[in-house]
Amino acid sequence: KARINLARCIYKDADIYLLDDPLSAVDSKVGKHIFENCIKDFLKDKMRILVTHQLQFLNWVDNIVVLEDGKIVAEATFEELQTSGLNFAKILDQQDIGEDPVQGEKKQRSRQNSESSQNYEQFKDDDEDTLDQEEHLTTGHIKSEVYASYFKAGGNYLVIIFVAFTFIANQVVTNGGDYFVSYWVNLEQKALETNGTVDKDDIIYIYSGLTGGTMILAIGHNLLFFVYAMRASISIHNEIFQKVSHASMSFYNSNPVGRILNRFSKDIGIIDDYIPFILNDMTEILLMLLGAVVLSATVNPWFLLPSFGLVILFYFLRIVFLATSRSVKRLEGINRSPILTHLTATIYGLSTIRAFSAQKLLIQEYDTLQDKHSSSWYLFISASRAFGFWLEMICNIFVSGIIISLILIPKGYYGGDIGLVLTQYLGLMGALQYGMRQWSELENNMTSVERILEFRGAQLEPIRDSEAVPKLWPEFGKIVFERVSMSYAPDLPILSNLNFTIQPGEKVGIVGRTGAGKTSTVAALFQLYNTEGSIIIDEVDITRINLELLRSKISIIPQDPVLFKGTMRKNLDPFEEYSDDVIWNALEQVELKSTVDDATAGLNMSVWENGSNFSIGQRQLICLARAIIRNNKILVMDEATANVDPYTDGLIQKTIRDNFAHCTVITIAHRLHTIMDSDRVLVMDAGCVIEFDHPYNLLHHKNSIFASMVETTGKNISGKLHCIAEESFLKLKNA
Repeated sequence: KARINLARCIYKDADIYLLDDPLSAVDSKVGKHIFENCIKDFLKDKMRILVTHQLQFLNWVDNIVVLEDGKIVAEATFEELQTSGLNFAKILDQQDIGEDPVQGEKKQRSRQNSESSQNYEQFKDDDEDTLDQEEHLTTGHIKSEVYASYFKAGGNYLVIIFVAFTFIANQVVTNGGDYFVSYWVNLEQKALETNGTVDKDDIIYIYSGLTGGTMILAIGHNLLFFVYAMRASISIHNEIFQKVSHASMSFYNSNPVGRILNRFSKDIGIIDDYIPFILNDMTEILLMLLGAVVLSATVNPWFLLPSFGLVILFYFLRIVFLATSRSVKRLEGINRSPILTHLTATIYGLSTIRAFSAQKLLIQEYDTLQDKHSSSWYLFISASRAFGFWLEMICNIFVSGIIISLILIPKGYYGGDIGLVLTQYLGLMGALQYGMRQWSELENNMTSVERILEFRGAQLEPIRDSEAVPKLWPEFGKIVFERVSMSYAPDLPILSNLNFTIQPGEKVGIVGRTGAGKTSTVAALFQLYNTEGSIIIDEVDITRINLELLRSKISIIPQDPVLFKGTMRKNLDPFEEYSDDVIWNALEQVELKSTVDDATAGLNMSVWENGSNFSIGQRQLICLARAIIRNNKILVMDEATANVDPYTDGLIQKTIRDNFAHCTVITIAHRLHTIMDSDRVLVMDAGCVIEFDHPYNLLHHKNSIFASMVETTGKNISGKLHCIAEESFLKLKNA
């Protein structure tokens, strides 16, 4: 990522280049290549302002500005600063400054064996392979399994039957009221013709009862149905949320955040807000249609023929409409995901966008994505309106035909019968075309259920029943890799047949070029991906134990520190397992106690999203404090000091030595001085173990890759690294 960011920077032909420590995230060899070929050569005619902790490059800059506590304490050339007497001279004494990076590289190039002599351009960063997949566009009608999944999510078969019964009961009582009004009118007409009388009290009591029953059943069945629909929505959401929460890392590698947000925002919103109303309307209109046909048939059975003909015609129109609208609706959903992905990326990269004056470019990209989405949405709306227009035309023709037939065909109908037919069909026509549109809308909106249920197929992390693990496991911290291989995808192997043993309490450094498989080895230790072979910690095969237990027993300080929005206490002790004294002690160990204590809220001080109210170094120290609190026997540091200043680097190293002296510590580092005093160094290349021994021994091996890496740092720092390794070796030998 750092190299891509640098390439983006130099791609823009600017007069001034601000380079904020681009060399920390790469190994020393790549760093020298970048400095010599990019910063010194390619940008030689430009003004370059380089912020860096890599002090070995300072001899090749024109002017140096020294900052301390946010103030400039010195500004001079390299030679002037060497004789200035400032504390800067002490910092310089810890680094190799003065040797041409390329000359150092040339001196050791002949010592590299063929396995490690690849060009930079040829070296593939396996750890950063992209696995994003294009979002799948389903075609054809919505499968019955999707409907079945939705209905089952609301309750079992008995619940579904009971809800359906309340709908039917409500429609029966409603149609009973309509029929009774017709019957009442017919009674009045007959009484008028025969000079008879009608007992209006009984009529009013019966009709009032039917009206009251209709109101009660209407309220009851609506409440019951929406409770049922709410249960279905909650059930689907919780099921998919559990799937996503327990999905393997490969799922997140192939599904960008915008796609996941789209599912849990727009699609879940449709399931919550639209589908229940559409289903309710559809069911009521379907029963209304059946009721109208039955009541009309009581007046004249021949009315059944045009009624069924109308339904069949509407059904075929719906098929024609859905053939287009369903696919357009799916396309609209597909075109929505990139908008959310673009918006999320824009928010997180806002400072970079403004620094590059790329606002117009990003706005154009957003407008392009929005135009694609708006186009598909406009097509969908247009198709829906056209469908509604033709339905209304057909309904008007049908009702006109019914009215004409009642007028022209003499049959001696009573007024109540004619009124019953007209009220049923006139009321039905508007409802029927609305119902057909809702039926089509249901099919279109069920694509949201279909899309979110696709996450059911997410590959989950294995659910393992914990074996009989000792209560204090791991008690010693011995780690054994036996024939371990791992891949992010079937065609992306990243680790190949790793075999090595880390003894209890050993301090092991892992080095290698960018993409050699260092971080992937840690991923295998945490079982983030499926692995082949065995990884044994204190005689327990971790490939067979519960993942939550495993990960709770290993602490990690990642390269990119992770902090969550909330309080300092929640970030250090999210499960509230430790006392305040333990937390304060950990903060004191990493020299953050005064920072937190000065805050009015103390441990309840706010931590902003991603810890943005703290510097990178402070975030790393907070992660270190978190590890101190947990006090696990195994600590992993994944290039934790790559982006911090030398003082913070030294503080982290000292804290590790003091607090984890009896723990197994695995350190992945680009800065070789951080692992030169390790008990052993594991050298990796292309996912394989190349060397594994004490740094002192590796430095004296002929054709050692590790020795060649040390030589690339330059003459002065190489000599100091040799001294550190020798001192560590003698100390270990005499222990």
